[in-house]
Amino acid sequence: MLKAIWHITRRELRTFSKRPIFLVIMIVAPLGFLWMFTSLMQAGLPTKLPAALVDEDNTHVTRQLTRILGTMEETRFELQAMSFTEARQAMQRGQVYAIFHIPRGTTEAALTQRQPTVAFYTNDTYFIAASLLMKDMRKMAEMAGLAITRETMRARGYTDDQIMGAIQPITVESHPLGNPHLNYSVVLSNLIVPGLLMLVIMLTTSYSLGNEWKRGQQRKLYNMAGRRTWVAIVGKLLPQTQLYCLIIWLIDLVFYSYLQFPCACGIPRMMLWGALAVMASQGFGLILYQCFPGHMRMAMSACSLLGVMQFSLAGFSFPVTAMDVPFQWIANIFPLHHYFLIYVNQALNGYSIAYAWPHVVALAAFIVAPLLLTHRLRDAFLHTEYSA
Repeated sequence: MLKAIWHITRRELRTFSKRPIFLVIMIVAPLGFLWMFTSLMQAGLPTKLPAALVDEDNTHVTRQLTRILGTMEETRFELQAMSFTEARQAMQRGQVYAIFHIPRGTTEAALTQRQPTVAFYTNDTYFIAASLLMKDMRKMAEMAGLAITRETMRARGYTDDQIMGAIQPITVESHPLGNPHLNYSVVLSNLIVPGLLMLVIMLTTSYSLGNEWKRGQQRKLYNMAGRRTWVAIVGKLLPQTQLYCLIIWLIDLVFYSYLQFPCACGIPRMMLWGALAVMASQGFGLILYQCFPGHMRMAMSACSLLGVMQFSLAGFSFPVTAMDVPFQWIANIFPLHHYFLIYVNQALNGYSIAYAWPHVVALAAFIVAPLLLTHRLRDAFLHTEYSA
């Protein structure tokens, strides 16, 4: 059996050398994903997002307020408009993501305790940019109100301790866990890059198996394996497994050693989970091919469809627990969902593996599950011809 696996593996390596498209898909594409996303989100968090200012009051107080807001990390006043209509048109053209509007009489109303209204508008078509600008403007509006209250109480003779006890009775300490710098790349790059690699693995698995039928070599492969289906599968996929494991280990080294992303469990353990995710992705692709044996186009279409769906149902953009119950069940059929939960549990939170063992078992199940369908592949080796 080992000799048969070795001969099939050598045959697969010769196929790689004759068809450079394999090496482009298996090496160049994943490394391109790594470079693109780490470069795209190199800053970690968007800063100095363009906004428009409409200051109809134009007093010393409002000018100081807007100067403070303009010094905040995420906000840059790209446009100081003379009217709200001008600012709205700039937002419609995509020049700014938010508008900070100070109506006429704001300062007078604040000093006479008539509770003025300051308005801000965000373009939520650009969700992240709008959310960050909304956070800055809301914080600035609250700080402005507290500053006016402080000056009013000082004028009435209150001490600073009495004033702070009134305007801020509870001091809030914020401690973001796992990602204290609020770096978007820590979460997104750690899931999008491995997720795209897993999608490539699924497609390559289906394509390399379907290519045997396309070239009419399926019976030769079956005979080389000693008419054992699992030997043919292992010999066929072993070179891909080794290459993809090296790639995901390189990704882990770049993330956790070079870029210094949080990794509470240590790099070797994340490499172990990465290798498990690679083999689970191959198992997932193999299951889909066994559902359509000999029909490479159908198998690859299924891999593409489900491989893209797993990004939506993995849980890193919208929590799975907040989805409808049927989608919570469907999420469990995707390897990326389980890899994401292992990553959060191990790398970000540093919990014991006892809290993530169901997801480890799920990834292992994807590796074993194709054994239940080997009879379909065996029949296809003997009786099914290639069908486009």
